[in-house]
Amino acid sequence: MRESLDVELLLIRHAEPVRIEDADGRADPELSGRGRQQAERLAAWLAEETLEAVISSPMRRARETAQPVAAGKGLTVVVDEELDEFDRQENSYIPYEELKAAQDPRFHAMVTGQLEGQFQVDPATFQAGVVAAMDRIIDANPGKTVAVVCHGGVINAYTAHLAGIASLLWFETRYTSISRVVASRGPGGLRSIATLNETAHLRGTGLGES
Repeated sequence: MRESLDVELLLIRHAEPVRIEDADGRADPELSGRGRQQAERLAAWLAEETLEAVISSPMRRARETAQPVAAGKGLTVVVDEELDEFDRQENSYIPYEELKAAQDPRFHAMVTGQLEGQFQVDPATFQAGVVAAMDRIIDANPGKTVAVVCHGGVINAYTAHLAGIASLLWFETRYTSISRVVASRGPGGLRSIATLNETAHLRGTGLGES
């Protein structure tokens, strides 16, 4: 059982989005049909849990994943700009799984943490922004359980920070996976990773493969 002022963060990767290539401006894809089903399964799974806030990245794929979760609890999705993914300025969105299968240079940039060349993002700056956002969420929600719907890179960066792992992107998050962190308030408070990559809500549905 958590102490009364401890916060439980449910770090949720967005559902599957559509593929966008060479957009006019930055790519901000909506969810695919399969992704919408994943988001609905997630919301149904979380219906039995106590959730007191739902916070989302500003990107459409995260907001559309967060919306059914919030609606099921009678909550409003709160957008936090610092939960944006490291590829925020890209004009294409190719799913990580496709990049991996093709051994695309962008995949290699991700797994080696060399984001500067491919994504024009300093990894340390990106991680610091993520940590600051999570600290702010923790301080604002004493004693609450909070769903934070964001991105694989965000979840990786934060959990790597907590675990003292040098690699920024150290595990492969699944669509709508849940990773739980229990945290005491304050920047010096204890943060503990409770689970990583929960996908039981997709088991047996055919929606969990990536």
